[in-house]
Amino acid sequence: MVWISLFIVPCDTPQMWITDFSYTHGKVRVCRKIANPRKSRTGSSGCIAFGGTTCETLFFSASLIKLVGMANGKSWDSSRPHSTGDFGSGAFKADTSAGNATLFDRVPPHDDDAEMAVLGGMLMSKDAIGEVSQMIEVSDFYQPKHQTIYEAIVTLFSASEPVDAVLVANALLKDGDLEKVGGVDYLHSLVAAVPTAANATYYAQIVHQRAILRNVIAAGTKIAQLGYSAEGSQAEDVVNLAQSEVYEMSVGKVRQDYEAIGPVVHDALDQLDALQTGTVEKGVPTGFQGIDDETQGLQPGQMIVVAGRPAMGKSTLGVDFARSAALHNNLTTVIFSLEMSKTELAQRIIAAETGVPLVALRRADNDSLTAERWNTLNNFWAAMQNAPLFLDDSPNMSLMEIRAKCRRLKQTNDLKLVVIDYLQLMSSGKQEESRQQEVSGFSRALKLLAKELEVPVVALSQLNRGPEMRNDKKPQLSDLRESGSIEQDADVVFLVHRPDFYNEDDRPGEADIILAKHRNGKTGTFPLAFRGDVSRFQDMPQDYNQPV
Repeated sequence: MVWISLFIVPCDTPQMWITDFSYTHGKVRVCRKIANPRKSRTGSSGCIAFGGTTCETLFFSASLIKLVGMANGKSWDSSRPHSTGDFGSGAFKADTSAGNATLFDRVPPHDDDAEMAVLGGMLMSKDAIGEVSQMIEVSDFYQPKHQTIYEAIVTLFSASEPVDAVLVANALLKDGDLEKVGGVDYLHSLVAAVPTAANATYYAQIVHQRAILRNVIAAGTKIAQLGYSAEGSQAEDVVNLAQSEVYEMSVGKVRQDYEAIGPVVHDALDQLDALQTGTVEKGVPTGFQGIDDETQGLQPGQMIVVAGRPAMGKSTLGVDFARSAALHNNLTTVIFSLEMSKTELAQRIIAAETGVPLVALRRADNDSLTAERWNTLNNFWAAMQNAPLFLDDSPNMSLMEIRAKCRRLKQTNDLKLVVIDYLQLMSSGKQEESRQQEVSGFSRALKLLAKELEVPVVALSQLNRGPEMRNDKKPQLSDLRESGSIEQDADVVFLVHRPDFYNEDDRPGEADIILAKHRNGKTGTFPLAFRGDVSRFQDMPQDYNQPV
């Protein structure tokens, strides 16, 4: 089955309408009257009107389509030859060739002159190549030959080779592409058409804007197809897919399902070299030396789980990660708190940063908040005015809402870290067969969100009562509550354990952060000091890493 979208576009004709359509599917010929006819502007009935600013879309599965209607008072039949003059500039045609899902005869937005001017400027100036290559990519060009020429120019430039019409022609000749782009004469014509390379970036902006418009059309077509093909129960999934399409379009990413093994292996070897030489790119710092040394920070695309029994300190550790990223490294961070209010979160952050006890902030009496402490609080407030830390305590927050907000923050503020407190309090907005299935769905979706936005997502999670059944009370991966898929989906799992929670004489004021899963490295246990009075963990003054 092929889903075909038929766009009847706005035209110069005052009125145009379709009264019937028919199609052949296999050996079956189906003829239909247009359902729910709408009156045209002139009052005619029994038809759907198109014209002016009206735009309609029909979807049906077909291998051959025939449309019958009226235009400018004349009857017409799409299966017979006709001129566009019969029904205005909004002409359309049926194209059911392989891979073509859109019946739309309007030429997509593009500007050949701007594309030629960009390439001409790049052939004249290395500076223009450097500037333009930061603004547009090969897919922004509409004409295939311009894509090929652009790619050849950028390849030479990246290899620190000189670039001009002759050298680009030679490179294209080696690849067997010279004749496809029009030969060396076409390359020289690009240079001749541009008096100066100074305006190359201006022309590049035009090329990029036209590419955005083409992406809008492509995304709109796909979203419409999703809406027509989905069942009613799939509405929320369609909304999420639609948001994803718009996000991909707005950030200018080209989704590619496959990639040749060569570049992938090259990237993997580069990463190995960086690990060996100690030059690996750091992720988002956690603020704890031992953890950062072992993990190289929280890496983009990772799903990190921080798990613990109630009141063990998992929320505190999650906030510590957020404070380190946003307040100490100026990285945009958002905390979605499904357990605490924004005020409670703010109090914890204030206490952790200023050292003013949490109980003093909650009591807020004269004995608790002295003049000296007020001075400390005011100084902290002044310093945090422009901190890139966002708090969201919206009630009954669904996964779809979290995704949409993260995408928006990525676009507007270059989001670098997401913290969700906590996983089992999230809502899917659907009726699932079991809570375990629902939480498994959250886990998979958060992993996909981390990959899509290329940011680490820290998800806090409850543990079941397993630790309390053991003599040492230490948590294990198998204790993750309500879903085994959390363990599978997570790249990193931290388990929070405080011995003095069970026995106040057992290492009072200390905690073990157990790195129970580390997809790309070793596991281990990191002793930290727990300062419950100011709601924070901090490094111990002694050796950190104790292998499990």
